[in-house]
Parts: sequence; C-alpha cells; structure tokens
Amino acid sequence: MAKNWRWHTKRPADGARRSQWVGHGQKFGRKKEEAIAALLTQRNIEEAAKAAGIGANTLLRWLKVPEFQAAYREARRAAFGQAVARLQQGTAAAAATTLLKTMVDAATPASVRVRAAEAIFNHAAKAIEIEDIEARVSELERSLAESKPGRGV
Repeated sequence: MAKNWRWHTKRPADGARRSQWVGHGQKFGRKKEEAIAALLTQRNIEEAAKAAGIGANTLLRWLKVPEFQAAYREARRAAFGQAVARLQQGTAAAAATTLLKTMVDAATPASVRVRAAEAIFNHAAKAIEIEDIEARVSELERSLAESKPGRGV
C-alpha cells in the first residue's frame, strides 16, 4: 500500500494558509489511502470514489495534487510488481522451456526457430543491460554519498 499520507493545513505567523502532506494518523489520511486502494480495484473514478466514501469531484481534485499522485503511482507500481512476480513464478520457467524446445525442434519451421532464438538473445541482452545500469547507478550513488559535505572528504 502507499505511504500513509494526510493533508494538513498550517497557519504560520504571517497568517497565510499553507497545506502540506504529513504522515499517518488522521481520518483524512485514511480516506486518501482508501481512495488509492479503490482506484486500484474499481473500474472508474466514480466507482472508486463511491467505494472510498467520497465524492467523485473530491477524488478528481486529489488526483491533481502532486503528493497524492506520487502515492497513487507508488501504490500502482507496487500492485503491478506483485502481479508481475506472480506471473513470473508460474510462467517464467515454462516460457523459457517453450522457447528452448521450439528453437531446437527440427520439425518446427525455420522462421519460428529463428524467432525463438531472437527472443532468447533479446531477453539475455536486456538482462545484461539492466545489470550494467544497476551497477552504474549504484556506483554513482556511492560517489555522490562520498562527495556530500560533512562526510570528511
């Protein structure tokens, strides 16, 4: 689930009204969490708003707030990641086996075997590229952390 956000309005000494998202705790935050969960499970905004117990216009307004958008994106990403993980658990080995069998089966048309071989190479190359990018990002993050002031460097 997304982080536990809520909207909080402050009135500083200058009398201006400022709103910000803050952590878990109030009913308003729970409503936003419920709205995000409903957006993930309902067919449209109207149904999501009804499921969350808020008006559709309220939900549409929240969807324009950058912090709500970020929390919604995070929740969608997490839900998608879980769905992909479930698919991978059940199908990755079967898909690899199917590609390999297709590629080496002499009875399979040559064009199909070539396509299976291309798929295997493409996936292998993509995996290597991702590993390389992860290593580069990790190195950049490490370098950045070492160069920050106050680190004795």
